[in-house]
Formats: sequence, C-alpha cells, structure tokens
Amino acid sequence: MGKCSGRCTLVAFCCLQLVAALERQIFDFLGYQWAPILANFLHIMAVILGIFGTVQYRSRYLILYAAWLVLWVGWNAFIICFYLEVGQLSQDRDFIMTFNTSLHRSWWMENGPGCLVTPVLNSRLALEDHHVISVTGCLLDYPYIEALSSALQIFLALFGFVFACYVSKVFLEEEDSFDFIGGFDSYGYQAPQKTSHLQLQPLYTYGN
Repeated sequence: MGKCSGRCTLVAFCCLQLVAALERQIFDFLGYQWAPILANFLHIMAVILGIFGTVQYRSRYLILYAAWLVLWVGWNAFIICFYLEVGQLSQDRDFIMTFNTSLHRSWWMENGPGCLVTPVLNSRLALEDHHVISVTGCLLDYPYIEALSSALQIFLALFGFVFACYVSKVFLEEEDSFDFIGGFDSYGYQAPQKTSHLQLQPLYTYGN
C-alpha cells in the first residue's frame, strides 16, 4: 500500500508539473522568450520520462528525472534573480531570455492584470522596426508574475525530487529482493537422492 501511494503521489506531481510547464511554454512562446522555451521543452521531456519510469517500475529513469529536477530548480532560481534584478542582473541591459536576438520582454509586460498599454509616438528611443510603449495601471508587475511562476516550478520540483528518490529506492530494494529471496526453494527444488550401488541378484533354487 505504501508503494502504491508513493507511486500515485509521484504520478500526480508529475502531471501537475506537466500542466504547469505547458502553460508556461505557451506564454513564453507568446513573448518570444527562446531560452525559457528550450528549457521548458527539456523539462517536459524529463517529466514524461519520470511518468514512464514510475508506471513501468524503471528506477534508472526516475534517477535521471531527479537529476534533471536539480538543474530545473537552479534554472528557475536564476529566472527569479533575473526578473527581480538581483546583483548585477538587469533587464534593460541583459537580453538572456531571447539569446540577445531581440528586445522582446515577457508577455505579461503588456498583458498583465489591469495593465493599460499606451503607444509613445515619435519617440527618439524607438529603434528600427520597434515602437515604444507606456504600461501603467498593472495590479501586479510582470517581474513578480514571472518570479511567482518560477517559484511554483521550484515548489513542484522539490516535492517531485523527494518522491522520485523514495520511489526509486523502493524499486531498487524490490529488484534486490527478487534476486536473492527464495533461491531454489521457491521452485520446489529437491536435491537428488543418492542411489545404492548394491545390485540385487536373482535367487534360483533347485529341487531334487
């Protein structure tokens, strides 16, 4: 029962991770955030691998899934630091999320809750094929939305890591017990009986 509950819980967390990753992938596509798009794709593949390993009792797949979650936590921690501009990170100077190929920002910058977008005409700051906008009235600024999204990913990843380690440990213990418990007795093996080397000779009687 404990094994079943652990497997079911891990599958449930993997499904939540999959839904959260797909939702994030959609908004990153809308915002042309190429670095997160690549990371989300790898994460989706790792989560599918974790689900397959849980259902098919493959401990190696769960170990790979747990190892990826460590990298995933680090990546999301970096995203939080980037959007909150911790240390020397700056959104106005660093365009890491787009691989420095464009000036696009997060989709939530213009489409956040309550945001009012106003185009700034004839601005000297506008580059070629770009326009300047003014965003006001947001109930929650986009850096905090991105930070909360990454925090949710970290929360799910931590729980997934714990249950992946637990379930993989159970699988490994079951594999070891299958190899060593029972031996030949489980198959009704019986040692061969020693046969006597004494051969019986027929007895003949003769009557007079």
